[in-house]
Amino acid sequence: MIKISILFFLSIWSLLTGPEHITICSPVNNSLSSDAKSMPYLLELNNKQIALTWTEKNADGLVSFKMATSSDNGKSFNGEKLIFANKGLANNRMMRAKLLQKPDGTLVSVFSSRRESATARRASDILFTVSTNMGETWSEPKVVDSDPTACTRGFFDAVILPNNELAVIYLKDVPNSKKHEERDLRMVITKNGVPLPERIIDPVVCDCCPVNVFLGAKGELNVIYRDNNNDIRDMAIMTSKDNGATFTEPKIVSADNWNISGCPHSGAYSVVSGNDLYSTWYSGADKEPGIRLSDKNGKKLYINADASAKNSQLLSTQKGVFMVWEQNPEQGKPSQIAYINSAKPNNTLWLSTPAAINPFGLGQGNTAVVAYEIKKDNNMNDIKVEVINL
Repeated sequence: MIKISILFFLSIWSLLTGPEHITICSPVNNSLSSDAKSMPYLLELNNKQIALTWTEKNADGLVSFKMATSSDNGKSFNGEKLIFANKGLANNRMMRAKLLQKPDGTLVSVFSSRRESATARRASDILFTVSTNMGETWSEPKVVDSDPTACTRGFFDAVILPNNELAVIYLKDVPNSKKHEERDLRMVITKNGVPLPERIIDPVVCDCCPVNVFLGAKGELNVIYRDNNNDIRDMAIMTSKDNGATFTEPKIVSADNWNISGCPHSGAYSVVSGNDLYSTWYSGADKEPGIRLSDKNGKKLYINADASAKNSQLLSTQKGVFMVWEQNPEQGKPSQIAYINSAKPNNTLWLSTPAAINPFGLGQGNTAVVAYEIKKDNNMNDIKVEVINL
């Protein structure tokens, strides 16, 4: 079981420069494991509990995908459970392992795993597994794509559709391509829990940038990804109103006109708040470079051009939409987790821990729960959770 030690303190700096709040720090100290922990992910469950997932890698290279739950709005997590483990399991910035839940309570986890291959340099599969008893036991993982070809499948995202089926969007190697790396955008949806054959939904995209999938206010399926139009690599969105059967033509979210002949290895993240859509992504365009926050019309609400600012993500609360990211607060200092409210984008606040990376946030009414890695010199990173009263 994960044992969470709680430290309550008042952030004087926040009182002086931002909204009054008390920060609750919750380092994840697992007394049963000293393995390196990484890539936390948060999900609000149907019963209003919060699920935390992460991976641990031991000295032998075994990677374990785990979960625990909180019944006190993120102040403590208990009941550690193993979802899956193997040496090839991948959980990183390019393809963060996901935990989803259907309306009937069924949990679905989606993750990537390397495949041993003598013919493909980076062969990998996307797998999913199901639990009908809140994570106590999990089904044998199944591949999303039934094509036996050894190739790269990754940079994925997944969502439960309004019809309770799973949709997984990912990049896959283009067969017989003569380029160093060339991938297209594909989708697999399930029918009665069984994956249907994959479909190409955009044949020409940026080859190594993660995709983002989310449901709109009316249940429509949205896919945001970095397009590639003659090396102009801006974010595009396409929408399906029939559970993935058909999509609109891709539309550029914002014409940054970033011309780059290589892949930036960075994607977008979007949230719906009421009838509004907010998105964040990075652009290295000559005009207005940096991570940005935009509304549904592509209007830029915030741009951070600091070279160390990266890995931005959004969460929606009753106090508005918040953006979290990692950044070095001063040159030569380790990165910390920063955040802003879309309503006050020029007021940057910071979480408490230096040397922090890979944040993931979840809105909970008037609070924000943010999980991240504590970076350590020996690469034995730990996980920390902060609950912010906004």
